[in-house]
Amino acid sequence: MDEKRFVVALFGLAVAVVVSVLAYQFIAALTVSVFLYYSTRRYYSSLRRLRLPARVRAVVVMASLAIPLLLLVSYAAVLLVIEARQFVIQYALVDVAATHISWLDGAESVPDLTVEGLYSAYQSGQLTPFVDFLSENAMVLTSVASQFVLNLFITTIVTYYLLVDGRRIREWLLRFDDGAIIREYLEAVDEELEAVLFGNLLNVLAISLIAIAAFTGYNVVAPAAVEVPYPTLAGALTGIASLIPVVGMKIIYLPLTGITALPVALDGQSSLLVYVLGFLLVAVVVVDTIPDLLLRPLLSGESTHVGLLMLAYTLGPVVLGFYGLFFAPILLVVGMTFANTALPRLLGASEPDGIHPDQLRLEDFS
Repeated sequence: MDEKRFVVALFGLAVAVVVSVLAYQFIAALTVSVFLYYSTRRYYSSLRRLRLPARVRAVVVMASLAIPLLLLVSYAAVLLVIEARQFVIQYALVDVAATHISWLDGAESVPDLTVEGLYSAYQSGQLTPFVDFLSENAMVLTSVASQFVLNLFITTIVTYYLLVDGRRIREWLLRFDDGAIIREYLEAVDEELEAVLFGNLLNVLAISLIAIAAFTGYNVVAPAAVEVPYPTLAGALTGIASLIPVVGMKIIYLPLTGITALPVALDGQSSLLVYVLGFLLVAVVVVDTIPDLLLRPLLSGESTHVGLLMLAYTLGPVVLGFYGLFFAPILLVVGMTFANTALPRLLGASEPDGIHPDQLRLEDFS
């Protein structure tokens, strides 16, 4: 009997190693999937009131995330291309760039961004430098595109089935119970991950609304020459950028400040720069600082320390790369919840009078 158990355990260990190696190859996509699952699970559960089947609810949740994000990114990309084309034409940057970039040699101007304009440019050979560049780098570009599509596909599938079958996975994990310690720990991790990651989603939505209101309000009082371009789009992108550690929203409102100030500076209207300075002050104080001080502590979970969570968001991408932005906070919650619930009981620590281990919080020791 012991030999059979050993063989089964050995086989299970081999399967676990193979699965772990395969999962590590796609750890970024799997991490984002877990992040999205816990961020949207409350929304998914709330749709039960409509008496929709589980699969329909999962599709609604993912469509609610994907469609607005796709429209936002597409809208931003189109506006960026249009504005960049106008800027290039206005300052004749093609001629300047052609002297420094070999593959631009032969390009005389930027074609019209229409089907007829692009076709005419192709017939006249105006697009030849761009076509040659794409041909020479086709392998690299194809590899990057295929890797992106594959990871996006994995993220979509895993997130969908986590939403649909998350309860079954949870019940399966809770079968491995040892004196209620494992059950208590897994339930605490599950609840805290949902609180922390759902809080991130609420934080993005709240900052987006605050930024849209602030940018729009600035445009109401500012002269037309120094108005913020596309305040609604800029506000939405600011909210999304709040997920990025350290720099965060600054990657949106600082370039936006420069874009607003550049035309009036070139025209010599330096007196209008006071309004641009006012916009920067509004962005720093109203959009960046105040929400970070007031909202983040409220939306950072029930027991996870806010400072540690901010460190996880900061150091995760530095150590692990892009997926560290999502993996580090998850790892922090898993580790701190273990230290807060399971570890004291495993070490035989005595409980304070009238306090159960699952009632202990990091704030009690700060």
